[in-house]
Amino acid sequence: MKTLLFTIALTSTLVASSLQQEARNFGLTSIPESKTELYKLIDNSKNPITDAKVSLGKMLFFDPRLSRSGFISCNSCHNLAMGGGDNLPAAVGHKWTVNPHHLSSPTVYNAVFSSSQFWDGRDPDLEKQAQGPIQAGPEMAATKSHVEAVVNSMPGYKKAFKHAYGQDVKIDFEKVTDTIATFERTLVTPSRYDKFLRGCDKALSSDEKEGLKTFIKVGCVSCHNGIALGGEMQGFALTAKYKYENIGDFRGNKNGLVKVPTLRNIAQTAPYFHNGAVKTLQEAIVEMGRIQLGVAVSSDEAESIEIFLKSLTGKKPYLGKVILPDASDTTPKPNLN
Repeated sequence: MKTLLFTIALTSTLVASSLQQEARNFGLTSIPESKTELYKLIDNSKNPITDAKVSLGKMLFFDPRLSRSGFISCNSCHNLAMGGGDNLPAAVGHKWTVNPHHLSSPTVYNAVFSSSQFWDGRDPDLEKQAQGPIQAGPEMAATKSHVEAVVNSMPGYKKAFKHAYGQDVKIDFEKVTDTIATFERTLVTPSRYDKFLRGCDKALSSDEKEGLKTFIKVGCVSCHNGIALGGEMQGFALTAKYKYENIGDFRGNKNGLVKVPTLRNIAQTAPYFHNGAVKTLQEAIVEMGRIQLGVAVSSDEAESIEIFLKSLTGKKPYLGKVILPDASDTTPKPNLN
């Protein structure tokens, strides 16, 4: 009896090990458990992460006074209490303006692992990306001078910037957005999936492992790979026409490429696709198979893959309380026009 139990346990371990190796062979990698190893991936040598910068960046991320209206913050579209997006089909900004291209807000969680930012991949990193939404008319609708005036008008912010960067720091627009990006770089969400890839067989259930096998077998891993299971640029609607193509006018960048969204926390970021037209995860899986792989994904396969994808819901960083500095008499007033 002991021999039989040992044989079963050994077989189970070998099967798990085989699946882990297969996943790695297809380019799936885990978020490092070690903070030192993680920072090798997420840090920016030109804008190194420090605790003081992260704390300051968090305040700026949540501060609606950076916007023209004084009502919209980065967190409005990238809600960190949810999946890092807004769960709307299209982003809504200044004066309740719906994104003119009907583009949804990508999650900011794990965005640091992407090789480029925005659906068209136009910016290379989070530092550059952070400048866009603040200035965009349909989003926060602010100017560089407005942001600089807001931050420099508040003694609390001036003190925090000096603590983070030194007494001689110049608080300009780029310094503000660099600091927001530093905070965003730390928004990493390791999950049970990462533990499994690192060798912990029990981290995933048998159904989740079967879902991972299906994910690989169907071909999802051809685009959704790497540490983020996405984040690179790929052609879109390669084997068939996207059935919701008429919603919005986005067709990718000049080469027709679209950023592959990360699958981490995907169960929390519905609706799906760049135009937010797909409501459920199973529909998204089936549609992806049809238009990207030329594969008819069965309902059983879609259900199995969905079970695996839910294991990618990770542990979010603890944010604690966010206390913003007091305004002063010189702080720009909200402008609703």
